[in-house]
Amino acid sequence: AGGQYIITTVDGMHSRLSDFPFLAGFHVTRATLRDVYVMGATPVALLSDIHVADDGDVAKIFDYTAGIAVVAEAMGVPLVTGSTLRIGGDMVLGDRMTGCVGAVGVADYLTARKETRPGDIILMTAGAGGGTIATTALYFGYTAVVEETINLHFLRAAEALLKSPVLRHIHTMTDVTNGGLRGDVYEMAETADCRIVIDEAHLRSLVEPRVLAMLDALEIDYLGVSLDALLIVVPPEHADEVKTIIRGAGVPIEEIGYVEAGPAASVLLSGGKECDFQPRFRESAYTPVKKVVDTEPRDFDEMKKRVEQAADAAVAKKKRILERLLTPE
Repeated sequence: AGGQYIITTVDGMHSRLSDFPFLAGFHVTRATLRDVYVMGATPVALLSDIHVADDGDVAKIFDYTAGIAVVAEAMGVPLVTGSTLRIGGDMVLGDRMTGCVGAVGVADYLTARKETRPGDIILMTAGAGGGTIATTALYFGYTAVVEETINLHFLRAAEALLKSPVLRHIHTMTDVTNGGLRGDVYEMAETADCRIVIDEAHLRSLVEPRVLAMLDALEIDYLGVSLDALLIVVPPEHADEVKTIIRGAGVPIEEIGYVEAGPAASVLLSGGKECDFQPRFRESAYTPVKKVVDTEPRDFDEMKKRVEQAADAAVAKKKRILERLLTPE
């Protein structure tokens, strides 16, 4: 397959799509391929892992795999291996299904988030969402919106970029995923240690109209959910070439922001004024239960601190056990 780097990714299926296995398989496969493409890599293989509960219907496994296969065959990436197990042996009752899809890719040039630099501009493609939007549509009865999520726009756009020499001028690519644009821009600013300014002027036009209408009607913050949109950070002199390639693949794209020197921060301009653009601790509430449970905002810094403490404890445990295993008896 060539390439100097081997890229591996894995994504879990959306838990609330257990009763819609084809959609679950389709969207998780698209998600894991997104993660390969945004690293500047060409996907070469897929793998699947499925777990079903005690009363799980075998038909779900076939339907789930069919969803995977649609994306795999459309993009020319073979599904080469997989595993199917019961969740917890025979002790988990019900018909729930869960699983994940992984991908392997190869790359000669990496487009990592840390490469974002002051002076760069930020482009974003149009998006109609994936598993989260499909779940929202199913829970609230917006069946027509589900159809809008079944597309390969992101993958086609990324594939076109990978075939172009302009790829080597792109500093960063990422997908607008869990946590939405709020979370992704915040993480990019923190990783690259710079100030990122997003102008809302073109943002709403890049969200598929039916999807945006549903989110507005349900009072769901469109900046806080996965949109299946591609973010590209590139020097200004190469922006037009990138836009031409993406539009040539049939995908709309607009400039939505820029990068400045300064302390790490993410800023949203709306009507010329700076507005709240802090990420929530989790993505926007998008189901009836999520809308009424845990709606009080938590202290974001305090939650970050607790997560760091848990991570440090896990690292300490790993070191302790590793030392024991590597110490001669």
